[in-house]
Amino acid sequence: MATHPVLSSGAGKGGSVELDPAVFEAPVKPHLFHAEVRRQLALRHRGTHSTKNRAAVSGGGVKPWRQKGTGRARQGTIRAPQWAGGGAVFGPVPRSYSHELPKKVRRAALRAALSLRKREDALLIVDELAPSEPKTRRLVELLRGLGFDGKSSVLIATQGADEAVERAARNLPWVTVLRAVGLNTYDVLRHDKLLVTRAALDVIHERLNGARSAATEAEGSPGESRKRSRSDRAQRTHSVASEARNATGVSTQAAEGGAQRAAGERSRKTGGSSAKKKKP
Repeated sequence: MATHPVLSSGAGKGGSVELDPAVFEAPVKPHLFHAEVRRQLALRHRGTHSTKNRAAVSGGGVKPWRQKGTGRARQGTIRAPQWAGGGAVFGPVPRSYSHELPKKVRRAALRAALSLRKREDALLIVDELAPSEPKTRRLVELLRGLGFDGKSSVLIATQGADEAVERAARNLPWVTVLRAVGLNTYDVLRHDKLLVTRAALDVIHERLNGARSAATEAEGSPGESRKRSRSDRAQRTHSVASEARNATGVSTQAAEGGAQRAAGERSRKTGGSSAKKKKP
């Protein structure tokens, strides 16, 4: 794993931390950025636009004039689209603009965004971010000590809910605070810098690589899982076929035994009747 320096919010040294290459050294693919940002912006599109067609516009329930004999063009209602105040044709209606992306694609886009920020030296890791009081002034002093002067936007990723940092950054237009579980591709790309606390880094590693690696270790590679499923299917098919053959063999033996017993009974009956006939 590659090491990354850790900044200290106090007077001491922050040291260094290891970064997972699967998360921070992933291939950067711009088409993933486009797909994921488009999906996130589509979710923000409210889609409440609406127009009235000729059926929704009030009025126009009476034919304006008779069909023939006036010399004018025939009309059925004054709310037709060609009339002033008439209904709209194929106007927008309320709808949802959201669309889905596979979870693997969304995770790959976030890994690529984090890798891009690391490649650009725009990723900064701090041991902790704890202003002395939840005041904007204290947070600005803390950020200036870390090298932020307000000329570039910064995204702060915290481990969880941090009311002091969130309240202090509320009045700073160039600062955005997000929890590590809510880190997303759009916010990472639209900020110039990314500031991550050491505790939040562990959450990011677990979110983007920990669950996947655990599942991979438990289930094996996709090829191995497919092979296992095929072998399991074959074993089930073989067991069902053998059970069917055994059941067929038992039924056949029972039928043969029944036929033999019936033949024996018929032969005994036939022998007894012939013997009775021969005695006189």
